[in-house]
Amino acid sequence: MSPTTLPTGLDHGHVTFLGAGPGDPGLLTLRAVEALANADVLVAEHDVLDVVRQHARQGVAEVHTDTGPSSDPLPGTGTPQLAVVDGSSTTAGVPAVRDAAHLVMEAARGGRRVVRAVSGDPGLDAYAAEEMLACAAAGVPFEVVPGVAAAVGVPAYAGVPLRDAQGADVRFVDARTASDRCWTEVGASDGTVVVSTTLDSVGAAAGELVSAGRKPDTPMTVTVAGTTTRQRTWTATLGTIAQTLKQAKVLPSPEGGRPVIAVVGERSAAAQRDQLSWFESKPLFGWKVLVPRTKEQAASLSDQLRSYGAVPHEVPTIAVEPPRTPQQMERAVKGLVTGRYEWIAFTSVNAVKAVREKFEEYGLDARAFAGIKVAAVGEQTAKALVAFGVKPDLVPSGEQSAAGLLEDWPPYDPVFDPIDRVFLPRADIATETLVAGLIELGWEVDDVTAYRTVRASPPPAETREAIKGGGFDAVLFTSSSTVRNLVGIAGKPHNVTVIACIGPATAKTAEEHGLRVDVMAPEPSVHKLAEALADFGLRRRAAALEAGDAVTRPSERRPGARRRRTT
Repeated sequence: MSPTTLPTGLDHGHVTFLGAGPGDPGLLTLRAVEALANADVLVAEHDVLDVVRQHARQGVAEVHTDTGPSSDPLPGTGTPQLAVVDGSSTTAGVPAVRDAAHLVMEAARGGRRVVRAVSGDPGLDAYAAEEMLACAAAGVPFEVVPGVAAAVGVPAYAGVPLRDAQGADVRFVDARTASDRCWTEVGASDGTVVVSTTLDSVGAAAGELVSAGRKPDTPMTVTVAGTTTRQRTWTATLGTIAQTLKQAKVLPSPEGGRPVIAVVGERSAAAQRDQLSWFESKPLFGWKVLVPRTKEQAASLSDQLRSYGAVPHEVPTIAVEPPRTPQQMERAVKGLVTGRYEWIAFTSVNAVKAVREKFEEYGLDARAFAGIKVAAVGEQTAKALVAFGVKPDLVPSGEQSAAGLLEDWPPYDPVFDPIDRVFLPRADIATETLVAGLIELGWEVDDVTAYRTVRASPPPAETREAIKGGGFDAVLFTSSSTVRNLVGIAGKPHNVTVIACIGPATAKTAEEHGLRVDVMAPEPSVHKLAEALADFGLRRRAAALEAGDAVTRPSERRPGARRRRTT
């Protein structure tokens, strides 16, 4: 029985034991997303929370189990609650199992739908198995949503196949609980061994396999933070892995307790990984990229950067505020309703938002656009209109800019156009290109300030230090104002940071601020800018491999002098 079909009126609720996978949020199953969207209570360890919380219902609250004896972890029955089992206060990172079981059972007894999320697959989680038995004993209905197990998912992301055409035997070992008998059995096998261990115990696990009969020259790969953009994989042999990790300065480590996946076997040789390492070879793998836009503006751009392996970090440099004198905007919106305009042209998402907010203020909706032709510049602006319930009549077929819109805009024809006026809601600092072009085509233009753009507040101190200290690998400048405002609120990016600009005007502004431009988009599009940065990263990676050097991120270069403009 699923949470979505649970009959009302039962004394007991329902529990879904859900596998959150090895770390990549994209590995959640469709069934997992469905269960999370319908959950009243979400119980998850801290390291799983970021993977699952984005799919929980809006407005879910967080309640930690260490808030004290007087707190009620699951108050009331109205608002969905988020209960977090934080393993940071327990020994060796073991979750507070009794607390988790208590939360699950108490919530289920209250008639609520509970999702118990665990890392990897619940079938391989001993604590989840205990909680399932508790549900069964109490007569609480439950289901299991499998997840991608780390022992399978991580090697796939590392480019290490576990089986080949010969169908070699595959054994799975948890080095933290393996007995001497277990090591003896896998040592006697010539198949592939997948070892779940910790970073500071890799050498000991390799030694156990050698002692059990495996040859010291047997290939071995070790992957840390698998399926995430922090993933790193080292290739060696059972006899050399300890030295390899030591030379790479990953052992000893203050985070030595981090779980890792090691794959041992002749069929997981380094030659195969060189060809199959698809994840870590992405053009911007692990790059921390600064996107000077709000989360709403940067959503699709950030998704594109993630597809290249980057870690986008949105920092708004511009804040949007209402116009100082709203009367002009109010008259224009009323003019839409009374038939004053033939066209309305939107050049930004903010313009759509400003008009929509004014509509809502007057109790209007998308029906007020009936009989009016609508133009939009850019994919995101068009999407914002569609979300409002308005399909644009005109979007530039070429360059997504005011100039591109003018190329497709029809001239005013008194025979076919009963009205000669265009409503243009836009920012207070917008250029006059579109207004002048429309007038030249014979149109009258009501150029209305729909919103003001002001410099955003400075980002947190940690972000400012990362910008100035070389913590970012790249920054994308999407306009001259983003250059000026970022430098103004956070300081100048460090010389190791790759500077990417959307066009010549933006590049010129960056150079005027003492920055050297490394990447420029072939056309004024944020998505073309991201593509250009990915091409830069790909060429940089290829050059390092050709020279026999290690592939590093720009932020891993030795800090040098301040970046200066080149001549």
